[in-house]
Amino acid sequence: MMKKLDIPAKARDLREWLAHLESTGRLAVLREGVPLKHRLAAIAKRLDGSQAAYFPQPDGHPIPVVSGFISRRSWIAEAMGVEQAGLLAAFRHAADHPLSWREVEAGSAPCQQVVVNKEIDLHALLPIPTHSEHDNGPYITAGLVIARNPVTGIQNVSINRIQVHGKDRMAILMLPRHLLAFYKAAEAENQALDVAVVIGADPLTLLASQAITPIDHDELEIAGALHGAPLPVAKCLGSEVRVPANAEIVIEGKLLPKVREPEGPFGEFPKYYSAKENREVIEVTAVTHRSNPIYHTIVPAEMEHLLLGSIPREATMLAHLQRSFPGVLDVHLSVGGVGRYHLFVKFRKLREGEPRNVILGAFGAHYDIKQVTVVDDDVDVHDPQQVEWAVATRFQADRDLIVISGAQGSALDPSTTVGHDYGEDEVAPPHLQGISAKMGLDATKPVAFRGHVFTKVRIPGELQIDLDQEIVRGATVDWHEAKVRP
Repeated sequence: MMKKLDIPAKARDLREWLAHLESTGRLAVLREGVPLKHRLAAIAKRLDGSQAAYFPQPDGHPIPVVSGFISRRSWIAEAMGVEQAGLLAAFRHAADHPLSWREVEAGSAPCQQVVVNKEIDLHALLPIPTHSEHDNGPYITAGLVIARNPVTGIQNVSINRIQVHGKDRMAILMLPRHLLAFYKAAEAENQALDVAVVIGADPLTLLASQAITPIDHDELEIAGALHGAPLPVAKCLGSEVRVPANAEIVIEGKLLPKVREPEGPFGEFPKYYSAKENREVIEVTAVTHRSNPIYHTIVPAEMEHLLLGSIPREATMLAHLQRSFPGVLDVHLSVGGVGRYHLFVKFRKLREGEPRNVILGAFGAHYDIKQVTVVDDDVDVHDPQQVEWAVATRFQADRDLIVISGAQGSALDPSTTVGHDYGEDEVAPPHLQGISAKMGLDATKPVAFRGHVFTKVRIPGELQIDLDQEIVRGATVDWHEAKVRP
């Protein structure tokens, strides 16, 4: 049974969570009028991981902007109401036991209190920041894109980068996943695909959107399971798409068939820019929002971005590996590996050769994985110093290294195009994008060894020390007499 925590706010909506952060000293209110171009993102980045950033009237816009409200792993566990050690198990349980959403009465949803469906100008309606130095304009970075499978009607939820390059037109990057599959099915019939872009969702719904599931599994049902109750949803005004009823802002639109417009460059999660390319286009038909909405932006490649991607992947990876390798105890996608590419696996090894099988199993679990390091059960995979120590003392490259060439990797990894002669405005053709080498490191000690050669140094009782009981608070030392004065 997972231990529950008594958390004042259960993350039922964004505002409750922000109020909870404010009450615990984890939200900074910035001065009014911070510029939306670069300055807002720069300030949010400086606060990243320590405080959420709340910007009233950015650039004079009446809608405030918030960023960084789930930028620590412990905050996400707190929003879920579990200990940090139980985070992956709780997420996996929700993904395996989804709850059907609950539709609210038409017109009663907070996200539809204000409706704009004429003379739409996104630049005027919303405070959309320009984040990085070479970004090609303002981007929506925290929008949940929701669409229905045109064949089955089942929804998909994802976060996609969206460049707002016109008053009512947006270019979107869709990687080869479920949303793109829906769009291709609609486009094959020369039909537009109805979509909604939801901005200002609660932390748990944001997290659920990143679940790694088979096609035709609605992530809003996983959000309900994380909340412990069916998620309230509202039907869009112009389509059958259902959106979180308590969200702050909803942009309704259509992904147009056979239309492409330039998008990029954009600073992505690997901390590099992706190239300018022709992308699919959303034509906006309506914008609805709360009476006094809050706009959420994610600063690309910082902790909020990395954790949203890494934690659901870790939960999926752990379940996948444990089905074949019961000795797998924990996994971690490192921040240094941009929360996607470098996987650390904690493993209880019983036989030589097992770590190699674990490495190969991990590569098969997700194409983004580029490097896998397997360590023993006395190493904390969430501490990169301990993992590096295991590599330094238990790994030899000539016997413990696995290299696989020519595998599918991440198309956003810039190293996959090194060595190819592409011009400044050219990109690799789709069939050559993301071709990557994979590396596995077996940093486990031998099953059998003599003496204490691989015994980790410990001091008896070190883990049981309570420093509050040992340190005399307020005491000073008379250095002349070398005596303590209480």
